[in-house]
Amino acid sequence: MIEAAEESPLPQVPGAPQESETSHPKKFRNSWKDWALRIAVFVVFLYFASGKFKNAADAPWVVLFAQIGLGQWLRYCAGVLEIIGAFLVLSSKTVELGLAILAAVMLAAIAIVVVILHRPGDAFLAFALLCAIIAFWMRRRRD
Repeated sequence: MIEAAEESPLPQVPGAPQESETSHPKKFRNSWKDWALRIAVFVVFLYFASGKFKNAADAPWVVLFAQIGLGQWLRYCAGVLEIIGAFLVLSSKTVELGLAILAAVMLAAIAIVVVILHRPGDAFLAFALLCAIIAFWMRRRRD
């Protein structure tokens, strides 16, 4: 008789979440929101990276990297790293690696613009992208 009393379920409170609702929270990883952000990151970085391979003398990236003074090889290196990072973000197993590569490129861009070019205002876009990458990365790691 005592055993039967111990096995009885707890009384249900009206309006309280049921056990099945609390034991399986919705995951962000691989949800449609996760994929939408990953595709947005892919498109943005692929767009900027593709511009780095234009060789016209008056192309904006050619002019910028000439002002930096470290050579045009850095422009190609940044473009390749952005393309690699963008494609890694599309694979579920390599999202964090892709985000780390993209964050490193943005951090380097901020450092170069502030330290070498002495134009901190021009680092705003790179800083905004870096913040977005970190926020996305932190949201994925929460699950």
